[in-house]
Amino acid sequence: MFPLIPLLCLLLLPFSTPTAAADSVYTTFLHCFESNSNPSAGVSAIVFARENASYTSVLRAYIRNARFNTSSAPKPVIIVTPLTESHVQSAVICSKKLGIQLKIRSGGHDYEGVSYISDVEFIVLDMSNLRAVTVDVADQSAWVEAGAILGEVYYRIWEKSKVLGYPAGVCPTVGVGGHISGGGYGNMLRKYGLSVDHVLDARIVDVKGRILDSKSMGEDLFWAIKGGGGASFGVVLAYKIRLVPVPETVTIFRVERTIEQNAADLVVRWQEVAPTTDENLFMRLLLQPVSSKIKKGTRTIRATVIALFLGKSEELVSLLKKEFPELGLQKENCTEMSWIDSVLWWGNFDIGTSPEALLDRNVDSAGFLRRKSDYVQKPISRDGLDWLYKKMIEIGKTGLVFNPYGGKMSEISSTATPFPHRAGNLYKIQYSVNWDEPGPEADQQFVKQIRRLYSFMTPFVTKNPRQSFLNYRDLDIGINNNDKNSFEDGKVYGFKYFGENFERLVKVKTAVDPENFFWNEQSIPTLSSKP
Repeated sequence: MFPLIPLLCLLLLPFSTPTAAADSVYTTFLHCFESNSNPSAGVSAIVFARENASYTSVLRAYIRNARFNTSSAPKPVIIVTPLTESHVQSAVICSKKLGIQLKIRSGGHDYEGVSYISDVEFIVLDMSNLRAVTVDVADQSAWVEAGAILGEVYYRIWEKSKVLGYPAGVCPTVGVGGHISGGGYGNMLRKYGLSVDHVLDARIVDVKGRILDSKSMGEDLFWAIKGGGGASFGVVLAYKIRLVPVPETVTIFRVERTIEQNAADLVVRWQEVAPTTDENLFMRLLLQPVSSKIKKGTRTIRATVIALFLGKSEELVSLLKKEFPELGLQKENCTEMSWIDSVLWWGNFDIGTSPEALLDRNVDSAGFLRRKSDYVQKPISRDGLDWLYKKMIEIGKTGLVFNPYGGKMSEISSTATPFPHRAGNLYKIQYSVNWDEPGPEADQQFVKQIRRLYSFMTPFVTKNPRQSFLNYRDLDIGINNNDKNSFEDGKVYGFKYFGENFERLVKVKTAVDPENFFWNEQSIPTLSSKP
């Protein structure tokens, strides 16, 4: 008879090996990290192994999509929360030395969780401690660290000036690093363009662990990280941004109509007016299937117009009375306020909320969600829209958000930054579905819904390629597996996100990161992976 203890050891060995391997990786990484950090003292407090008591809370702190906050979701072998630029350099050097993928997370809003999950062994570099915002009113500029959230940026600008702002997103908890590097936009894009159109300088850690600014990194790399996704090229530490003038008084409104209340005419006209009206006016349109209050027991479509006007309500009402009578806007529908108060309102805070609320990083409840994107260059016909409404009601919960272009967006060249979606686009569509039910069955159900609506919209949107927005990450449009087919795989999603700019991005990537260390599921591939 064989001894019992050796048998038990054999049974336990497969289960203990991964832990032992993880311990070895952590020990090796920590030693390397300490050797390369300045100062080296106390770095163990910002390097978290899975066994660390704070590991789970640190990981979950910036997971903004509950689909990826599950026990079965892939977890990093190590999380690093740098306090200094030297720590970022060390994380790059040591991850590369160990041959482990490095994921870079600022605000955690990546719709597909690409900044904090992977199918291979990986380390998360969480930038949330590097969040300084330094405003120079005289120069009308600010240095913003990549770990800051947009709410902090807006608040720090408001602290120093009531007539300066920045054209970026309306969700205050979105991280600066991903938002700007992916071509961020907000409700001033028709007046000022994108966030990346106002980047003056940047600091980045490259694959060699060097800190570079716009001068030392060169024109091509500086161009690439202004809309090409910074995580393909290095770790963005900070951006220097140009601030823009905002009036002392702006106007907001929200008007809702259902199909029974003439919403169909409103949507037809919106497509004509929203991209061509005064550039000071941004009118977002939301289409959502809801229960009808008029025909009980049936479903209908609600159209909601949400607007920001960089001016006073009297001028706005007069403008839309002429251009958009279908909206029926009255002065009582409008509210005048300061620009910072409009930021709060667009961020779903109640009117009168103190601007300090923008500093709260945890106001979002991390629900289950899925998003997709499209671009429209020709108005959808009335018949097409009627067909769309029926399909939305049939499918279920998926809503659509139409964001108008035109104005400044039509004046900037499609090659000025990697973001190519400029002149010729009437509006961008965001497909949106949220749900509360946990589990794979619910995930499958609602993801199927949004995919069905996306498929249905094919005749109405751009073609060859069907364009998409990088910051609305969508792995359905292609994945790069970092193998011998990486270049061909990358072309599939690359031309959808970047158009002809993709080829220049590949050349930059090949020059600055030839071994493709900064890889993720939709990163820019290198020419060396070309068959």
